[in-house]
Amino acid sequence: MTDTQQHYLLVINGKSAGNPALRDAVEEQRKTGMSITVRSTWEGGDAVEFAAQAVELGATRVIACGGDGTVNEVVNGLMRIAHDQRPALGIVPLGSANDFATSLGLPLEPGPALEAAGRLSPSPIDVIRMTALLGSEEVVSYYVNMTTCGFGAEITSSTPKTLKRMLGGGAYSLMGALKAWRHRSYRGTLHWGDQEQEASLLLLALGNGRQSGGGQVLAPKAKLDDGRLDVLLVKDFSSAAELPTLLNELQQFPAEGRYVRYFTSTQLSVTTQPDDEPWPLTLDGEARRYERFCVEVVPLALKVLLPKGCSLLTANDRQ
Repeated sequence: MTDTQQHYLLVINGKSAGNPALRDAVEEQRKTGMSITVRSTWEGGDAVEFAAQAVELGATRVIACGGDGTVNEVVNGLMRIAHDQRPALGIVPLGSANDFATSLGLPLEPGPALEAAGRLSPSPIDVIRMTALLGSEEVVSYYVNMTTCGFGAEITSSTPKTLKRMLGGGAYSLMGALKAWRHRSYRGTLHWGDQEQEASLLLLALGNGRQSGGGQVLAPKAKLDDGRLDVLLVKDFSSAAELPTLLNELQQFPAEGRYVRYFTSTQLSVTTQPDDEPWPLTLDGEARRYERFCVEVVPLALKVLLPKGCSLLTANDRQ
């Protein structure tokens, strides 16, 4: 199929539907011959449904126009489509953090981003499947960038949306600084491979991509197509005197530090303590709370329109 035969479905976060730069970009690309269908969300879950209907709408590529949450919904919709029919994913970043698009090296303005979506080639990447339990309900969802649990998830879920819009990614760092002095630990049992660990954690990050929370790099070695999940464990600390060591380890990401542990796995599960509240999580910026959950890599499940030389692909690893 040639580029002129591609049909693009733009799934736009309703809050950005009136964005003048985006409207201009759509008009400009249509003038060049780009075949575009537009759907705008009204409420949560709409982007999932629109993406799931992509094949019925004749789309060969689905462009998520919004922040990381919109990308996440579109991914979940695309994962409902059979693999051999699944359209490629493109991104026009319009959110407050845009962690995934930034780490990919995509343009961050609507015009250049939509133009890039029309010329970039699709590359297959892994998708992470999360199976979670809350009470008696089992929930299956997918993500492409990162899940954070505990402290990091609290920051993301508690940062007011108005503050996100005003400060962008800096809002998350601000909320993190405010919360650092009244943090709590999260107790649970972690299983991966043949290993098991009882943990009292400040933060757990499960990365397919590298950054979350408005530019916080939590999985610096992550690759999108290596079939591995990058895991960051940050153990709790008891006094401010321990903070320098913890922060130093967070710059080094040791395999087995005093407070920080960094490793890869194809799967990891968490069971919280029975007397504790469900852990707060964020999946690509979307807040959840679960008592038990398991994440596993679905290798090369989705094609994404990526820049040439994208550093998150193994083929472009110069090491």
